[in-house]
Amino acid sequence: MSSLFFLALLFGVLGPCHWYVYRRVVKDPSHPGRLRQAGVVGLVGLAGCVLFAFSRRVRDFVPAGPARLALMLVGYVWLALLVYLVFALLILEIPRQVALRRSAPVDESRRLLIARSTAIVAGLAAGSTVGYGVASAYRTPALKRIQIPLAKLPRSLDGYRIALVSDIHIGPLTGAGRTQRIVEAINSLDADLIAVVGDLVDGSVEEMAEQALPLRHLSSKDGAFFVTGNHEYFSGVDEWLREVQELGMRPLRNERVEIRGLDLAGVDDYGANPDYAAALSGRDPGKPVVLLAHQPVAVHEAARHGVDLQLSGNTHGGQIFPFHFIVKSQQPVLSGLAEIDGTKLYVTNGAGFWGAPVRVGAPNHITLVELRTA
Repeated sequence: MSSLFFLALLFGVLGPCHWYVYRRVVKDPSHPGRLRQAGVVGLVGLAGCVLFAFSRRVRDFVPAGPARLALMLVGYVWLALLVYLVFALLILEIPRQVALRRSAPVDESRRLLIARSTAIVAGLAAGSTVGYGVASAYRTPALKRIQIPLAKLPRSLDGYRIALVSDIHIGPLTGAGRTQRIVEAINSLDADLIAVVGDLVDGSVEEMAEQALPLRHLSSKDGAFFVTGNHEYFSGVDEWLREVQELGMRPLRNERVEIRGLDLAGVDDYGANPDYAAALSGRDPGKPVVLLAHQPVAVHEAARHGVDLQLSGNTHGGQIFPFHFIVKSQQPVLSGLAEIDGTKLYVTNGAGFWGAPVRVGAPNHITLVELRTA
């Protein structure tokens, strides 16, 4: 995200949010003086941390190291906390106004009591929600299992198992230990095949190679396959494609391979001009085809090419409620299994997080997809 765009977002959207929090959490519960001034300075500093977290140009002013990571973490977590503070304060506006009107005329001590009670309740609600969300984001992903029948699947492949993982988002706030836990979780499924459907990284190979190293231990009978997500294109896609191969995964770039009578196809991210014809044309229509595509919206093109099953990620299941509704407006499926125009689509919530290390209402998971004969 460019600094210019984020500045516009900060002042256009987050600016009013910070002003509202200032009014209800800083100004209303306090008297003019040092405490209120400290609150203003704190809010300005937190807003600056948000800008720092999202703008690479701003981050470059601070050398890589603990200070940079701390500022990024504060910025990301504050953004999530700000969201829930605003929601909590808006919900409390009604009882706040009722309390003020019932006690009219309101003396100063009564007004301060109401304001401070409102700020404390909103702070506790927002803080506990974000605390839960941080713990949820950093936990080892849950293991889900789903059986999906395919009409063309030969009996010899009944029960074929694909470990599906997406959106690991190896980045500055994760670490090699977290990657290792995800690898161990995937390997525990003892799958026939591993499918990594994009958004593996947030950062260049130079920055994140060490954190990605545990991926070389991925193990399955028929190998691990990878397709690009949109974040690979922000992180140096060509270098990462080479690195992925070094780590033992095979990229599928608008191509397909045959595995035991099953066609496995993969396309580049939806925003990178994927070539569905190259991946899906000229195949035996009697064989089932499973398509790996990062974004669920690719299903419309997949259906036109007769794909039996598409496996996707990208959505994070919404990651932070209520942003589920925004994500759902951009993709045909938020999470889980659906059928669109004759093509089955399964969307995983993903194993990691983007931006704020917070997940609320969208637990991270890795899915074992078991193919069954219809």
